[in-house]
Amino acid sequence: MLLPISLAAALVLPVYALAGQSARCLALQHNLHLENTTILNVTYISAATNVTTPGVCQSTAPVTAAPLCRVQFVINTTSSSAVHAEAWLPDTWFGRFLGLGNGGLGGCIDYANLDYGTSLHFAAIGSDNGHDGTGGLPFLNHPEVINDFAFRAVHVEAIIGKQIVQTYYETAAAKSYYLGCSTGGRQGTQAALKFPEDFDGIVAGSPATDFNHLTIWQGILSHYVGAPTSATAPSPKFLSPEAWALVSAEILRQCDALDGVVDGIITEPDGCDFRPESIQCVEGTTTNCLTETQVETVKNVFTPLFGLQGELVYPRYSPGAEADPAQSNILGGAFFSITEARTLVWDSEDWGQFAILNVTEHDFSNFGLKAVDFWDSINPGGIATFDGDLSAFRNRGGKLLTYHGRRDPMISSTNSKRVYDLISHTLSLPLLDDFYRLFLIPGMGHCSGGLGPTSFGQSNGLNLVNDSSHNILLAMVDWVEGGIAPATIIGSDGANATRTHCRYPMRSVFNGTVFVCE
Repeated sequence: MLLPISLAAALVLPVYALAGQSARCLALQHNLHLENTTILNVTYISAATNVTTPGVCQSTAPVTAAPLCRVQFVINTTSSSAVHAEAWLPDTWFGRFLGLGNGGLGGCIDYANLDYGTSLHFAAIGSDNGHDGTGGLPFLNHPEVINDFAFRAVHVEAIIGKQIVQTYYETAAAKSYYLGCSTGGRQGTQAALKFPEDFDGIVAGSPATDFNHLTIWQGILSHYVGAPTSATAPSPKFLSPEAWALVSAEILRQCDALDGVVDGIITEPDGCDFRPESIQCVEGTTTNCLTETQVETVKNVFTPLFGLQGELVYPRYSPGAEADPAQSNILGGAFFSITEARTLVWDSEDWGQFAILNVTEHDFSNFGLKAVDFWDSINPGGIATFDGDLSAFRNRGGKLLTYHGRRDPMISSTNSKRVYDLISHTLSLPLLDDFYRLFLIPGMGHCSGGLGPTSFGQSNGLNLVNDSSHNILLAMVDWVEGGIAPATIIGSDGANATRTHCRYPMRSVFNGTVFVCE
């Protein structure tokens, strides 16, 4: 089992170790009387095992952090919507509550991080975000289901979850935290904006903020690339994987050394002024080069998306991110759709069809910039999450940590800079260090993985070194409970290499030996 927590945090709160845990746990089936909530099942898990899971997302989930009490429940948010959730309550509890987010358009309880949170002795709560499954069909004709997805599921998860915790441990959680990435990063940001009292500390990774513009950008990038109509007759705009590999090699040739070391990682993609014309075919050559049409495709991909009135809709795709295997979800030729390893699905087509247009069929073959104003006008459930007014969260002492991989192939990491600057402008604060810190992670893909030392406790299995300097969740605990704000976060990899990651607007600079922040 992982060590419980960093030393600084361990000194703050008492440890609760219950006697008669099994009987106390099973009694919750009858002892919990919560508003609009039904307790579906209560199980005491005495040793590591696999448990069966409800819904279509997955059939089993590992529990390595036993012994713990598992509470399955449903919250009726309105007469036409409900949130299914689980609370995992460890026998040895450090007085902390941890709410969890979701991914894509799902629909899937985050069992991996339920296990991760309880292994660190949090009482952890995760929900299905208001619908079962991975796609957007449940949104059709169900605006309250969209409201659960857009803002309400994490809120009721916090409210009801804390009541379950208080009943079980006979004391309220001393501090409450949140952990999520991608859609979960957007949910965490939305929680800080709409419900500033819910969490004391929020860790929001690779956030899908400015959500409507993000999905429009993803869909338009797909059209830029063009779908291959057949193996022998692809669109002239389309780049095969081999062509993208050629682009990636040229991007590294032009931009890898900008950070002072040639290592296959572009530390600052926004400083890469990539010129694809350098690999355009010249007269008499047809291999290992791009056609003029393909060069235009690449230029479009690496250019910010501007609206019909010249306004910025969304930042450009990050040079280097096209080398991540997941880039094919956007740049593979089909209208944007992803299916991740945990069967989470996120696609512009589902969101546009079922949430924006509320129709059973729609042809997206002419999808383009005209969608921007219309999608903005609908903004289902206030999904956009692009608001810089975090004053209420800041004033009550809330802390927010965001991280974003600079090689993210799904969400431009430049957008997280844009959100930081929006908050700074809105609050008239040149620096946000007292309550908000953004860590940009060179080489990291979407939420994790990629190249280099990109594991820093942001999710289950990514906690290679267990202390707050290497673990962003434990760093948040130190910040909230000990007043120790993270100046940097140290990433690790499977070979025990490390790299110090910098908080924005500081830069990661190679000093001839290692990367430092300045």
